[in-house]
Amino acid sequence: MTRFSPPARRLFILLGLLAYQSVRAQVPVYLFIGPQAVRASYHINGQRQTSDAVPGVQAGVSARIDFDHRLYFVPAVYYSLKGFRVAFDRPSLPPDALAMNNHATVHTLEMAPLLQYDFSDRPSHFFVRLGPSLDFQLYGRERFQLKDGTVVERRMLYDFTHYGRYAASAIGHAGYENGRMLVYLQYTQGLTNLDNTEGGPVIQYRAAGITIARALNRR
Repeated sequence: MTRFSPPARRLFILLGLLAYQSVRAQVPVYLFIGPQAVRASYHINGQRQTSDAVPGVQAGVSARIDFDHRLYFVPAVYYSLKGFRVAFDRPSLPPDALAMNNHATVHTLEMAPLLQYDFSDRPSHFFVRLGPSLDFQLYGRERFQLKDGTVVERRMLYDFTHYGRYAASAIGHAGYENGRMLVYLQYTQGLTNLDNTEGGPVIQYRAAGITIARALNRR
């Protein structure tokens, strides 16, 4: 069972309070969920490694605040299940200098301040969103095979000599809104390295998926 750190638990509580206050203030608030396919751009000494996508999911809450004509500020906070599967053709540390591959599953909490542009003033319309995001790596596990055939499964280590706790990304959404419901395609492009090891691999998330959202306080 995943155990969240005290800062993460406090952040979840704050998220709930913010959603409650937004509902009371009649700022449009949305709950959203959707599947995603996640992989990593993985380079060792500048050489790209073979990687495959793994299944993931996003689920959270967002608000929509008027900014300008057809332009809105859309802050979002959400849980995102990420990870990667990669095969090595040279030593990679982490996870281990003798590892032949690695399959990682990572639970993250992501915060994204996005800008949304609506293509019409009508209740039903297409829209796009763009902006950055910052995700906090709550907990992760990795499974890899050594050259002697040994399979290692362990909790991922987060410190200055292993994986980093934080990652920044650029996000893009394109979708359609009809009353209280929204559906949109999302893409996440990792901008920072998940690895803190000096001279280690460069690992950056890539994710794509589809999301459904429902307004809590709109008729």
